[in-house]
Amino acid sequence: MKNISLALCCALLLCSCGKRIAKIETVDIVPLPASVQVSDGVFDLKKSTRICLLSDDSMLNYSVNLLNGLLDKSFGKPLAAVRADEPQAGAINIRLSDLAPEEYTLSVKPEGIDIAAGGPAGAFYAVETLRQLLPVAVARGERAGVIELPAVEIADKPFFAYRGGMLDVGRHFFDVDEVKTFIDILAMHKLNRFHWHLTEDQGWRIEIKKYPELMNTGAFRPCCSLAPDAQQPDSVPYGGYFTQDQVRDIVRYAGERFITVIPEIELPGHASAALASYQQLGCKGEGYGVENIWGVKENVYCAGKESTFEFLEDVLSEVVELFPSEYIHIGGDECPKTRWKECPYCQKRIREEKLKDEHELQSYFVQRMEKFLAGKGRRIIGWDEILEGGLSETATVMSWRGTEGGIAAAKMGNQVIMTPTTHCYLDYYPTKNTENEPQGIGGYLPARQVYSLDPYAGLNADEQKYILGVQGNLWTEFISEPDHAHYMLLPRLAAISEVGWSYDNEDRNYDDFKKRMTTLAERYDAAGYAYGKHMWTEDDAAQTAAQQQ
Repeated sequence: MKNISLALCCALLLCSCGKRIAKIETVDIVPLPASVQVSDGVFDLKKSTRICLLSDDSMLNYSVNLLNGLLDKSFGKPLAAVRADEPQAGAINIRLSDLAPEEYTLSVKPEGIDIAAGGPAGAFYAVETLRQLLPVAVARGERAGVIELPAVEIADKPFFAYRGGMLDVGRHFFDVDEVKTFIDILAMHKLNRFHWHLTEDQGWRIEIKKYPELMNTGAFRPCCSLAPDAQQPDSVPYGGYFTQDQVRDIVRYAGERFITVIPEIELPGHASAALASYQQLGCKGEGYGVENIWGVKENVYCAGKESTFEFLEDVLSEVVELFPSEYIHIGGDECPKTRWKECPYCQKRIREEKLKDEHELQSYFVQRMEKFLAGKGRRIIGWDEILEGGLSETATVMSWRGTEGGIAAAKMGNQVIMTPTTHCYLDYYPTKNTENEPQGIGGYLPARQVYSLDPYAGLNADEQKYILGVQGNLWTEFISEPDHAHYMLLPRLAAISEVGWSYDNEDRNYDDFKKRMTTLAERYDAAGYAYGKHMWTEDDAAQTAAQQQ
């Protein structure tokens, strides 16, 4: 009996390994490629298929790793990658060409797969497109002997250079693996910037070696999470921070997916965690604690003390050593002026610098930090409040309070990233039926509204060139778990990715996007990502009601 059972198991294993997985029925890619031409025939992908690298660039190995990560479970082993001088029949041939760095062509024919890209990033995006051509059974990890891919010719490139997603780890802490999963989601959608919101009133999340109290004190608050209308708080301390080695690991991980990590170190406001750690940094010099309650806080960095700028310069000096990004985000939003109006140090600074008022004091603060970072070869991004009191010519504005700030900045000749609450704040409820939804911060932002974002609205052709791109933001006042985060992100992040990648595509429209999302949603399921499966139904009902009015 044992021999019979063993023979039966071996037969079943051989059958499973030899299974042919049929090609997908329709070619639906998100974000929408510039050109897609489908023809008859299939390419039979096998475990013996080789990946041939026709260009000598080590960063092409990131595309090899991605592809093997997609196929490894089905084949039980990675495909062999070899260096070749000429395209090989029956292989996946990858080469660099004279296209733009993120541009690629993908040709799937019965005799082989050819990828040409302007740079390693373009090759990586070609493989991300190939992910959506693989049958969903492969995404689920089903064993196979042969995987059929549809014959197709795709030419593609992004419209906007900056295509981002922001994760706030200040309000709620997400660990290294959870941050990496967020990065994986960005990569799946061909987004290339990870805006990492690292400091807040409710927690300081990055190790700064010169100032250990930022980790000992600033990284932890007395209880987990509270809204302004909350009842009695619990008494369980909550927090965490990323060591510098962990930061380096995350930056490396993102880089292998052609995603640049942009850190945000908030100033002059949202500073309670820092003030709790080093009391002298505030105007009063005492009485500060890490905040439990969400909302805008009046305790901010003192703009009149030189010790404040010495502290921030020390902090940013360590930050720029960890992040190779051209940009450092310095916040600049929601900074009440109450303490500055009462502070003799700040009032002295206003007089000595011949400033008009506290708004110009904030501009002084921001521009002083900008000058410091410029000396280290970096540029700043700030929320649109940095327009108030005067804006330097080199600052980049992230427009969040609608698009008005971005429009004003572009008209002044400053670069802009559009991320308005009206279209890009993914902590807003995705449906109107909030009683049955995971908790959001409020508002109503359906996928259709996200998709309708027009980053160029209100700008003429000359002004449009200052729009770098778009970004979706996930603030976490009410989001403490990965599944909740993914639910709020998906599928709305896909809508943002299509605006950023396919903005000028004449074939782009929301109804077609919804149809194509069916294929991508199957990949969400296979990856175990929670997402709003019912959002489309409510969206259709809302659209019908609007048309009947």
